[in-house]
Amino acid sequence: MTHPQQAGAPPGAPTMPPATPAGAPASRRTAFAEGADRLRAAATTEPGRLRVIGAVLAVLVVAFGAVTAWQMSDRSHAADDVLHSSQPLSAGAADIYRSLADANTAASSGFLAGGQEPVATTRRYERDIETAAAGLVTAAAGAESGSPAADTIARLNKLLPRYKGLVERARANNRQGFPVGGAYLRAANEVMQRQMLPAAQDLYTKENQRLRSDYADATPYPWFAIVLGVLALAALGWVQRRHFLRTNRVLNQGLVAATAACAIALMWLVVGHSVARAGLNSSYDHGVRSLNVLHDARIASLNARGNENLTLVSRGAETRKLANGRVLDAYDYAYAQDMKALSAHLAEAGSLADDQAGDRPVAAAAGSMKVWQQRHDQARAADDDGNYQAALNKVVGSKADQPTGECFDSVDANLAKALDHEESRFEQAAGDGRDAMSGLPLGSAVLALLAAAGAVLGIGRRLSEYR
Repeated sequence: MTHPQQAGAPPGAPTMPPATPAGAPASRRTAFAEGADRLRAAATTEPGRLRVIGAVLAVLVVAFGAVTAWQMSDRSHAADDVLHSSQPLSAGAADIYRSLADANTAASSGFLAGGQEPVATTRRYERDIETAAAGLVTAAAGAESGSPAADTIARLNKLLPRYKGLVERARANNRQGFPVGGAYLRAANEVMQRQMLPAAQDLYTKENQRLRSDYADATPYPWFAIVLGVLALAALGWVQRRHFLRTNRVLNQGLVAATAACAIALMWLVVGHSVARAGLNSSYDHGVRSLNVLHDARIASLNARGNENLTLVSRGAETRKLANGRVLDAYDYAYAQDMKALSAHLAEAGSLADDQAGDRPVAAAAGSMKVWQQRHDQARAADDDGNYQAALNKVVGSKADQPTGECFDSVDANLAKALDHEESRFEQAAGDGRDAMSGLPLGSAVLALLAAAGAVLGIGRRLSEYR
């Protein structure tokens, strides 16, 4: 569109559009710009400033309640997992290991007894196998599909029938007096020692990692919520001071109620979580740590007993050459290493026990271990002198022979007592820690809503004075 040539203008000169007529409407401004102008205008008046202050207070207090509910809900859930999920699964994994090791020990003890195994030994073996199988079912139910723990459980489920088959072949040949029975038993022991027990140890390690992860989620302080709570209280204090300086009125009921609700929520948060943290830390220091050491001690004693039996089963068929050139029986060497581990674990368990009920069974187990070592030395001396029957009687004989089996049973029974005691202490401390957080997520949310309502009502009362 071209504009008409202005009069007096030289030809070809640019033309200017006509000026906007007076009174014509200006171009419309955006809603955002208009809202910003209204907000600035309102902020220049006391009612406008009060509305802004009320909105900020409400948002800050509600944010404090929401973050507190969120953080404490996560910690409460993690504490509940410690008590009812991860620790029982960790203990279950340790029990799977113990059952497998004890089954291996019972199998070798029964083999040494000859063709007719003692009924008690057979029942012990079968009970251990059933316990391990049931433990694997429970562990599979608690493991995530496709996780490393689930793969480990599946591998153990495949190996368990294979192990049982080798043990049954060893028994069948032993009943008929065939020497090949010892080879089958050694093969079963290889499957147990090289594949099943390492897999069970791996499962135990993974469940302990999950337990530590739950502790790490349950115990950190909710600093974000605490900071928001302090900010909310500081803002409420500043508003009340401002109110006093402008009106000379000491109290505003709504703001006082909001401050009280915020203070209660913040105090509940800090004290409740501190008590919960103390309980959970106590359950780990005086429960989980002791349980782990006692489980390790029990496993070491079971491995030592199994290797002691296999020393007599193999009769020197398996040897180990040391760095100094000495050649030792492989199973007797493994027995010595297991007893060193047992001694170290019992010493650590004794240092962790902080009451007589926990210390007595550990001390009794340590005493039985020393007698066991003495009797084992007597059995080895008899075997080295060529008196195999005397050595056999000293390991699996009757009570009159004072066999090492009595000492092993005493160590195992005392460790079981110590485990029961530490388990009860763990449950008490972890339960106290979890209970300290009960109601905190919901309670903090309710208190925050009450505080927000009080702040709005308090500001609203001041606004009513301008109408």
